[in-house]
Amino acid sequence: MSRPVRTFITLLGLWLLGACEKPPAPPAPAAKAAQASPLRYFGRPADGKLHVYFLDVDQGDATLIVSPTGRTVLVDAGPPSAGAHLANRLPELLTGKLDLVILTHPHVDHYGGLSAALGAVGAQRLLEPQLPGTPADYDALLGAIGTSGMEVFSPAPPANSEPLRLPLGGGAELTVLWPRAPTEKLLTGDNPQELNSIVLRLTYQDTSVLLPGDALEKTEHFLLARGAPLQSTLLKVGAHGAATASSPVFLDAVRPRAALVSTGAGSPELAPSRNVLGRLEAMKARVFRTDRDGEVHAVSDGQRFTLTPQRHSAGSGPGESESFEGKTDVALAETDDAGTPAKDAGTAPPGRSELAAAPGAQTRGGPASSQGVDIELDKAPAPKPVREERAPPPANGKTRYVASRKSDVFHLPDCPVVKRIKDENLITFTTREQAADGNTRRPAKDCHP
Repeated sequence: MSRPVRTFITLLGLWLLGACEKPPAPPAPAAKAAQASPLRYFGRPADGKLHVYFLDVDQGDATLIVSPTGRTVLVDAGPPSAGAHLANRLPELLTGKLDLVILTHPHVDHYGGLSAALGAVGAQRLLEPQLPGTPADYDALLGAIGTSGMEVFSPAPPANSEPLRLPLGGGAELTVLWPRAPTEKLLTGDNPQELNSIVLRLTYQDTSVLLPGDALEKTEHFLLARGAPLQSTLLKVGAHGAATASSPVFLDAVRPRAALVSTGAGSPELAPSRNVLGRLEAMKARVFRTDRDGEVHAVSDGQRFTLTPQRHSAGSGPGESESFEGKTDVALAETDDAGTPAKDAGTAPPGRSELAAAPGAQTRGGPASSQGVDIELDKAPAPKPVREERAPPPANGKTRYVASRKSDVFHLPDCPVVKRIKDENLITFTTREQAADGNTRRPAKDCHP
């Protein structure tokens, strides 16, 4: 056999051998990446202590409360520039969505970062003061929150009794000292939104924190005149330390062991007032500032608060922890049947369940059910159907409007809020002019009458 023939037979055999082998298996398709939830939480479980985080949001306010049982409340959400920081920081501190958000008043340095915060962690309910003259972007924010299924309500207490209380679990409780509309008229004067900023007092056994938002000196004198319980272990200094708040008589009533000022760096015109800082130093209150100390973490075991700043005052490394005894000389005030403050031990009234229904709570646009607000519910309320925007109907003598005797807003008869108005409080009108009552009532923003 010639050499070319042998070479041909050899190559043919190799080809036939390869054809008999199984072809290599195609590469396995890449596993589909698990679709991550947009809400992620990394916080530690409840440890039986009260935690308060005074967040560093530059020139603005944002405070996170985590109760001994793990219930969470965010008081304000800083300016828009703080949105990214809150979206990153809050998941590190939470184990689930926020139980409650409180907006003290409609100023952008208190609500501007809320959309980003809610997008990162979510929330079940929102408390806001329902003040007139709110800016368009604030109204748009509340509208978006309302259509998302979150419940929005205002701090309206019963007409004849104590302020609105929000038990947070484990003996911790938030009390809304002001405002009390429509039970009591709002304060009037220059800067009405600051005058009627929500003022909160957080209590846990012998310790307490006063959170006055941007309330002004006139608000402080009003609270003093009515005998509101103000003495507190810690004071979140009102109005970022501005001279328009923190009057001498007010600070003398609060008598804080430590005071926290939320203020921005590099803004001399917005820096805390030297007079306010001098008053605090004169009463030997330890002053923390977010522009200098960064975020401040306060932990209460019920007897004392331990505060740890994010950074040392010299700017190098974390700050050292400091403790402040919480035993107070003036206890949290209750009110008797006549509405007169009366002393108690500074804890939740006996027999009240943790996070019990808040009496008299009122939803934005009308009163809530008699059960009030319970922020202990683990599940968020079912989303409400989005109502179409509609123009005001013509006042043709047949169109009816309705309102509650305890509210300063009026509605269309088919508004869902109307179902929660008790019969004895229901008022009906045949014209829009009657419903507005000379502009003393305003149209509800959920049904646009």
